[in-house]
Amino acid sequence: MRLTSLMGFLADDLAVDLGTANTLVYVRGHGIVLNEPSIVAMKDGTVLAAGHEAKAMLGRAPGSISVVRPLRHGVIADFDSTEKMLHYFIAKTRQRKTLAHPRVVVTVPSGITQVEKRAVRQSARQAGAREAFLIEEPIAAALGAGLPVADPGANMIVDIGGGTTEVAVMSLSGIVYCKSVRIAGDEMNAAVIQHIRKSYSLLVGERQAEDIKLTLGSAYPIPGEHLTMEVKGRDLIVGIPKTILVTGEEIREALREPVMAIVSAVHTCLEQIPPELAADIVDKGIVVSGGGACLRGLGALLHDQTGLPIRISDDPLTCVVRGAGALLDDVTLLARVALPS
Repeated sequence: MRLTSLMGFLADDLAVDLGTANTLVYVRGHGIVLNEPSIVAMKDGTVLAAGHEAKAMLGRAPGSISVVRPLRHGVIADFDSTEKMLHYFIAKTRQRKTLAHPRVVVTVPSGITQVEKRAVRQSARQAGAREAFLIEEPIAAALGAGLPVADPGANMIVDIGGGTTEVAVMSLSGIVYCKSVRIAGDEMNAAVIQHIRKSYSLLVGERQAEDIKLTLGSAYPIPGEHLTMEVKGRDLIVGIPKTILVTGEEIREALREPVMAIVSAVHTCLEQIPPELAADIVDKGIVVSGGGACLRGLGALLHDQTGLPIRISDDPLTCVVRGAGALLDDVTLLARVALPS
């Protein structure tokens, strides 16, 4: 057996969904072994914590500890922090101590630049990867949702992550058309913060805004539902802590602008594709994946706006990493869909 083949046999190959909000790691033969927030806490250049432990420090750490989200809009904003976070997560997931370095498949937004590609590849290699393959998120999401991307028919997916929304039509293992917009979960959180600040003169943090979005947020009115939630924050007028009551209806209205921007991206994609592929989508409909797919009523809104069948993928939060993980067992398809160096 050749040395390269032996090293490949010994290594635990990985697929990484390096997301703005969460990083997920899939180990070949073991499935998803890590799902943690893309947050790292460092002191004097040393990683103190990453993932859930670092998120618990967000907004609470002393000045000597920096708690950062190193990815913005799906790409690396802080190279050093990303490299350290990725190294931490990969080391955490490698069960066996072997000399072999793994192959790593990393998912990236479709609109990624050459500079950003180099940064992701270098981060993966510095973190211990033998080889680093970059896969566009829409293809990974489609594979994770069980769509036949290698077939000649069209498949359309809307992947709503933390930093970017990818709207893509695929055929024959390639992307025919893709619209990538930097509006997704983070923009929704920012819209919630802005609404509460403007309506109640109350300042809330990112973590609480996300909780409000998950508890009350919706994209479409849900009959008979009248949700409310107590929200605590700092009164911007008198400067002391205060509690208010927020309703689901006002949060839906606060989310309207980012949600309709995603709907607009779907319309743009549908307008740009060839008529033969458009006919396929009329029959097959649109699949929605990513954390944003969990927003209640989103499927109903997309159906109302497009008239097409809408399907929310099974376990939308893990759809991308499961699709990337499937490529570890299909070397031929991996070679076809991986981005060139």
